[in-house]
Amino acid sequence: MSLDSITTSVDEAVSGFFEPIAKWLGEVVFYSVPVGGTQLPLIVAWLVVAGLVFTAWFGGVQIRKFKLAVNVVRGKYDEKGSTGEVNHFQALTAAVSGTVGLGNIAGVAVAVSIGGPGATFWMILCGLLGMATKFVEVTLGVKYREVHADGSVSGGPMHYLPKGLTERFGARGKTLGKILAVLASAFVLFFGLFGGNLFQVNQSYAQLVSVTGGESGMLGSSAGALFFGILTAALVGIVLLGGIRSIASVTSKLVPAMAGIYIAACLVVIAVNVSAVPSAISTIIEGAFNPQGVAGGVLGALIIGFKRAAFSNEAGLGSAPIAHSAVKTKHPASEGLVALLEPFIDTVVICTMTALTIVIANPASYAEVRKGGDSIGGVTITSDAFATVLPWFPYILTIAVMLFAISTVLTWGYYCMKAWTHLFGRSKASEVTFKVMYTLVAVAGSLLTLQTLIDMADAVLFMLAVINIIGLYLLAPVVKRELNNFLDFVRRRDAGLDTDADEDEDQEPVKTTV
Repeated sequence: MSLDSITTSVDEAVSGFFEPIAKWLGEVVFYSVPVGGTQLPLIVAWLVVAGLVFTAWFGGVQIRKFKLAVNVVRGKYDEKGSTGEVNHFQALTAAVSGTVGLGNIAGVAVAVSIGGPGATFWMILCGLLGMATKFVEVTLGVKYREVHADGSVSGGPMHYLPKGLTERFGARGKTLGKILAVLASAFVLFFGLFGGNLFQVNQSYAQLVSVTGGESGMLGSSAGALFFGILTAALVGIVLLGGIRSIASVTSKLVPAMAGIYIAACLVVIAVNVSAVPSAISTIIEGAFNPQGVAGGVLGALIIGFKRAAFSNEAGLGSAPIAHSAVKTKHPASEGLVALLEPFIDTVVICTMTALTIVIANPASYAEVRKGGDSIGGVTITSDAFATVLPWFPYILTIAVMLFAISTVLTWGYYCMKAWTHLFGRSKASEVTFKVMYTLVAVAGSLLTLQTLIDMADAVLFMLAVINIIGLYLLAPVVKRELNNFLDFVRRRDAGLDTDADEDEDQEPVKTTV
């Protein structure tokens, strides 16, 4: 039996078994209600409302403290003897690498195709609101993290939900927190294996095949797919063995590189069409409030923009706090402020650059879709937009996709590891079992599609948002205290006072375990 027939059989068998489950789960999690002539997914509304609530609760912290957040990343407020594994910049790039990915390339094209240029405006607004949510969840992630005897750190919703709820509500909170922690770990693990790993490898392989001669090219065969899968898995496995320090070291180089390549290409297209920039911006603003040909009118454009932004930056989903929790700091809110830069980079900057490039270049494929033509893949529209100025761009896009995919697989490998060890313990055998399993899934990514499992993983990840945001609401007063604590530290540091003597008093209690 050939490799092709084996992989096809596995694909069909797995899809056939899980398809009914995935369909039912998707209908429940992404349940939509008709609003103004369009469909509003309640999970998207749940995420956006959280952003509104936390923006109001913390007085627009994402705007007021943006400069402070940048200074924290630069290391201005680093503290001597801080517990943790990585610095603020490395924690930020590790988390950004988990959100910045193919959604920024293909997802944005889908948004401006279906929702019109005006969807860009609402996408930016959703990104700004998500900054507040990210601040809250990451502050909690650091506040209730767990430091192990070997110096490694574990954090995320599986830690701050049980600890925080127990601290605030006693025995009742403890029981609820333990249940939510198990669910959070399971949700993170399932998505990471299939959405954060298999899907990323599969799509990067598909893009590589497309620029190397297609299915008849050197990588188009099953043997080529197997070679790519093994090579990718080997790279991921080597880095994953080094833990968050190794991952952060790689992503701190990959993230700036991939973002730089992509943004530079966007700027080239914009520069060549610079005379069209004012018109494009005007089209985006007008389209946000007076869209043409969008189902549901203004509300339709708003929902589509919010949906793509919420899916892209993951604010409120509880994934980013896992990476941020490893930061070296004594003040949890310091990393919360760093984290609010994440949706800004992901959505406000990179997604907006993609949308602006498409609107300005206005490739034939985009114009066709806007006129009601048959829909084509989002990444095709983005690639066509760049090709109007850079005919060789598909090769550059391939490099960007590869960097996006590898960094995402690495970060989600770390997320999954923390979820796995929370469920099955931190023994050497447990960790080795996980790493072998995660590596095998990476190999399968180039051979299989398993789209049904990926659809299930998406639904499961957004189920996490439901329980996570409930916890964020209940623990918001804790975040406010931590913010005030850090701001007091900043005022003393800026005034030139000696803060080293009382830093230990400010440090949050951290549980150390074997």
